[in-house]
This record gives sequence, structure tokens and C-alpha cells, in this order.
Amino acid sequence: MNMETENERGIKDPKILASEVPGTTEIEDLTASEDLIAQKGLDVPVKKSASSPKASSPKASSSKAASSKEHFLAWDKEYSHLKWGGPASIRNLQVYIAPEARILDAGSGNGRYLGELSRHYSAVGIDISRTALGSSRAQLARSGRFAEHLGASVHALPFKSGSFAGILCYGVLQHLFEEEREAAVREFMRVLNCGGLTFFEAFGREDMRCGGEPSSPFEENTFVRQNGIIYHYFSEEEVKTLFCGFEVLELENVRKEKIFRGESYVRHMVRGIFRKI
Repeated sequence: MNMETENERGIKDPKILASEVPGTTEIEDLTASEDLIAQKGLDVPVKKSASSPKASSPKASSSKAASSKEHFLAWDKEYSHLKWGGPASIRNLQVYIAPEARILDAGSGNGRYLGELSRHYSAVGIDISRTALGSSRAQLARSGRFAEHLGASVHALPFKSGSFAGILCYGVLQHLFEEEREAAVREFMRVLNCGGLTFFEAFGREDMRCGGEPSSPFEENTFVRQNGIIYHYFSEEEVKTLFCGFEVLELENVRKEKIFRGESYVRHMVRGIFRKI
């Protein structure tokens, strides 16, 4: 995690540039789904639509999204050809949480973070994709590590209240509709112990891939890809609102430059650490 500037309140807003040339390895800190885009050669800017449809009442239509499973079912197919991207850093979490604590990897995918979590913590991974869970189990077994794996959605967690000291949720809430995101955060609040922490990361609205085919039902800044997976792009204020029941320990925008066909674009992430109070 490259965090270069920090103000006195501990709220950071770095503008990190990591210039690349076409054909080099994709910039770090992409989520699993965007890693797959890169592997397919599709890590390109999305053309902005000049006339995206508007919805008079996004909240009213979003109730339909909660009952629709199409965007969930798409993940099994996606993970069937997603290659292992190697372990991902959990340094940010280690700064805050002592070893051996119980940690939930909420949307663990094929185990990029779960493998590292299992080295230092009592780790549990959940995901809606059986394919992803199978890949994660196999990868951890090859590394001689163990973590509990469960098939579940982040907005309906199968755990008792106060079960975890921390939750890592990187690149997951961006693939949910609004009602599902709100339900997930309520579940995070429920299963965390008092003082427990949520580590959040998702794509921001300045990202070069923010755009495309609007989701159905329509929600602002939410798009559906050809594989059926949805992408929601966050603003910092939206993240604050989503985690309004938590204490904000850190909240930052991370921007990295991406060079594509000689032109400069931005990869934008919003990251935060939130404490249950």
C-alpha cells in the first residue's frame, strides 16, 4: 500500500502515479475481477456514454436487485478461468490487529488475501462462488496453510454477533447493488466485536473504467459488463454515508496512472478503515 501523504487527522489523499507501458504487468492493488480483465487483454478505458439513462427513483427499483441472483451466478464462470495472481499484502490490517485474532475475509475469492491472513490470524473466508472457494482451498493447501471456507454472501453472514475482530472487504462491495451494499455493512456491524475494524477498498468514480452499459435495474454509477458482473464506482462521500454507523479511522483516495496506447488514464480506488463503536 503506497500511502505517501497524511494530514494531522490521519485522513490521507495521496495521488500516486505508477506509469506503465503497454504489455507490462498490470498495476498493483486491482481486485480479482479486474485482474481477470487484465489477463484477457481487456484492461482498457471504458468509453463514456453521453446519454446514460436516468432513473427517477433508484432506491425504489433497487429492491428488485436484492432478489436477483444473476450478478452472483456470473462469478462461478468468471473464476473458472481466473488464474492465481499470487498473495496480496495485508500490511494495513497488521498495523491495527494483533496476531491470532479472528478475521473474516468477506468475499475471499481465490484466496489472494486469505492465504496471507491465515499466516497470522485465525482466518475465515466466505464467497458466493464455489469455484473460487475450491481454488482458494487448493492454493492454501499447496502452501501448507489452513483457513475455514464457507459459501455465503456478504449481505447474509452465517456467523453469531460479535464473532470477529476484523473484516477485510477488498473489491467486493463494488459488485453489489445499493440494497445489498447497505445490508452487507449492517452485517459487518453485527458480526464485529466492540471496537472491531472493517478494512474497505473499492473502485472510485475517477477510474478509467467507470462507464459502460447501465445496470438493470438502473442505479447511478453502476454498470454491467458482458460477463454479467456489475461494477459500482464510489465517491468518498458515498463511502462515508455507507459506513455512517462506524468511526472513520482512515479514508483515502488512491490514484494511479495507467498508460494505454500512449494516453494517460487513472485507476482510482477508495480505501477506508472503520471501527465499530
